[in-house]
Amino acid sequence: MKLFANSNVLRAALAIFTSVFVCLATVVLVRLLRRNVSQAASLDDPHAGSDRLPLNTYSAVIQGLKQEKHELLSAQQAERRRAKTSENISAAVLSHLSSGVLFFTANGLVRQSNAAAKNILGFASPAGMSIQEVFRDAKVMSGLGSEEQLTAAVQTNLEGNVPTESWDAQYVTPSGEQRILEVTVTPVHSGADDLLGVACLINDKTEVALLQRQDELRGEMSGEMALALRTSLNTIASYAREIAVNRDPQRTQTLAADIVSEAAELDHTVGGFLAGAKAAAVEA
Repeated sequence: MKLFANSNVLRAALAIFTSVFVCLATVVLVRLLRRNVSQAASLDDPHAGSDRLPLNTYSAVIQGLKQEKHELLSAQQAERRRAKTSENISAAVLSHLSSGVLFFTANGLVRQSNAAAKNILGFASPAGMSIQEVFRDAKVMSGLGSEEQLTAAVQTNLEGNVPTESWDAQYVTPSGEQRILEVTVTPVHSGADDLLGVACLINDKTEVALLQRQDELRGEMSGEMALALRTSLNTIASYAREIAVNRDPQRTQTLAADIVSEAAELDHTVGGFLAGAKAAAVEA
């Protein structure tokens, strides 16, 4: 007890304990450092295949994903080029058509048009216009005498997904020119059979309709002239027969004057018809 009561002994014991603790701590730290160094060396060692297997697998997966991404981007670019080429070919074909072509999307707006459609309809650029704005007050010509709005007919075709239909319509351009149009509407479907819109093929039949009307008028005039000619000839023949049996000089003179007058009327009728036919031929 006296030994532990001595302060010098206590200080010596404390110093020894501290030294032992420091030594133990140093040994532990050295072992930890050696372990860390060994692990680091194993990661840098190219021959340590079993320790590097997860890292190599991860790198291979990353490289594979990068390759797939590159291939996908290449495929997308090739598809864009094909789509652009197809669009350019379609535009070139449409631009050389003499018939007008309009494509209305499912919402009823013009998506594409060619130069002929612009000239026929009288618009500088109908792109983005609705069916109502393009055809406005155009009316479908019917043999029954009834008239239907062309806009309603096209809209019905777009909404009802009906087969191809064709109409003749009376159309007035924005500048006020009256035209007769032949409009053929065809539904356009996607590969999944979804309705993408309708394509309108437009032909200007104004000159053809005018020629047909002139032919009809000439036919009517020919019928009228034939009737007038037949009537005049019958009248002249009647006067001639009466002259043949009549012995009255005064009556004969009167009948002769009537024959001359009827012949002059007949000449006027035939001359008018021939003049009209000649003028029509010159205009044509």
